[in-house]
Amino acid sequence: MTVSTLTVVPEAHASGTAPYAEPIPTLLAQLARSPYADDTALERAARPDYPHWLAHVRPAAGCARPIRLHGTIDRIEVDTGRLLSTVSTADMPDGVIYKPCGNRRAAVCPSCSETYRRDVFHVMRAGLAGGDGIPDSVAHHPGVFATFTAPSFGEVHTRYVRRHTCRVRRYCDCRPEPCYARRNANRCRHGRLIACFARHGGADRRLGSPLCPDCYDYPGQAVWNIQSGELWRRTTITISRHLRRTARSLGIDPDRVKLEYGKGAEMQRRAAVHFHAVIRLDGADPADPDAILPLPPPAGLNVGDLADAIRHAATTVAFVTDPHPTRPGGWAIGWGDIDKGIDVQPISVHADGPITADDVAGYIAKYATKSTEDTGHVSARLTPQTIDIYADPDGTHTQRLVDACWRLGGPRWPLHGPTCARVCRHRSCAEIASPPAWHPTLCGPVCARTCRHRSCAEIRVATTTPAKPWQRLRLWAHQLGFGGHPFTKSRRYSVTLTVKRQQRVTWRRRTLHTGPEAESSKPPEQQDTVLVVNFLQFVGSGWHTTGDALLANTSAAMAREHQRVAREQLTELAA
Repeated sequence: MTVSTLTVVPEAHASGTAPYAEPIPTLLAQLARSPYADDTALERAARPDYPHWLAHVRPAAGCARPIRLHGTIDRIEVDTGRLLSTVSTADMPDGVIYKPCGNRRAAVCPSCSETYRRDVFHVMRAGLAGGDGIPDSVAHHPGVFATFTAPSFGEVHTRYVRRHTCRVRRYCDCRPEPCYARRNANRCRHGRLIACFARHGGADRRLGSPLCPDCYDYPGQAVWNIQSGELWRRTTITISRHLRRTARSLGIDPDRVKLEYGKGAEMQRRAAVHFHAVIRLDGADPADPDAILPLPPPAGLNVGDLADAIRHAATTVAFVTDPHPTRPGGWAIGWGDIDKGIDVQPISVHADGPITADDVAGYIAKYATKSTEDTGHVSARLTPQTIDIYADPDGTHTQRLVDACWRLGGPRWPLHGPTCARVCRHRSCAEIASPPAWHPTLCGPVCARTCRHRSCAEIRVATTTPAKPWQRLRLWAHQLGFGGHPFTKSRRYSVTLTVKRQQRVTWRRRTLHTGPEAESSKPPEQQDTVLVVNFLQFVGSGWHTTGDALLANTSAAMAREHQRVAREQLTELAA
């Protein structure tokens, strides 16, 4: 049961509701495989209730796999508790309510991800220029756009353009520099030449892959990805402490200084996470530290002080992880080279600045809808039944990284005596050939080496389970070890995504259900006097037929085109 002051039909966000996380094919590809798509679409369009069905599915028309809910909706008067009406989904078209899946990933649902991207854009922009309840005075607060990257775990193929001559960077066709040209290149201990003289194109699959996969530190990168959230937390604490020391040296009360931020996580092609952050300097009231609205910072602190604090934190923050059975000393976690990996630039609200608020908000919002697509790996959460599809210790770059996450996050088989030359990479005893085939022989298609173990009993006895922090590596192996959210912010940086969703739902209720004239004619204190209680349960996801998907998505595309034309006409009239 869910309780809400709004109906469930409008587009309320439900992140993680849809069980489908694999990248879906396009609608045209689905129709090509379905010879009955035209028949089902014509059958639906020929029904007398087709206009009613089209209006019913409108909130989820553009969704790739909408959520289907079944149950009843009660409207209760808040003041008296009187039941005003009860609506059952059995009386609606198809007997269910269609709700957008709310998935943020563009590779899974382009429509819902576009809605999420726009919400993130407005949240980020409100923290820089004001709006949505944030005062416009925040535009005068010192703010910077900082980029934090991961350290190097090995040499990888890169594409570097010394001077761009293209107009649109997204479709860059400029001639790049040689990838990793070395006049006196050496060979690694595996016999590979650590050099590459190719000029990689933008779509080259080798980009991001290591020059020598056997030399690459896959365990170190997997651990860094899972610990990047903790590294960011320590970084913000260090920035705040450095600003307080700076304020104290200038004779300013350090309790009047506060740091707010909003950041986005981007997965590089080498499958390492780096952060793009908007960091804003605010003031604080010592008498009211929980004030919601941002206050102007104390006079004397400027953008330069904020940039110095960020650079100081980027160079000094580091820690060592807890011990692991394969690495008793732990891994050292820190940011990349400050000269190459840390970039701090001031933000301007005006259009004539080098980096504007709209540019930064759009940049972070773009990456909020992406995941691991640029690395070439996209999968749902991995299980022991599906791990062998995506993990291979001798496979591609992402397959090796997924294998490292799975091995470090699960039970480990230590050395079983002098006859075993390395740690066993088997994931379960069931994958090892059954006795009596326990003398040197291959143990099945998942094992590329000769097994030297004596019996399954040896493995069961010697198995150890890592501590809880390392179990998260298996949980987030499908994200290549990164377990954080692609978009996060401090509590008082700006409005929340929930506020934006409620604004959208309220607008839909007023314009699509009760009518704008009827709703706007009521006094403000009487517009929210009805409580809507939903008794709804999940019954499935996706459209019933391919024809329904065709009609719904076509209707949504026509609505988007109508909105685009209307925006262009309004822009021309304003000009």
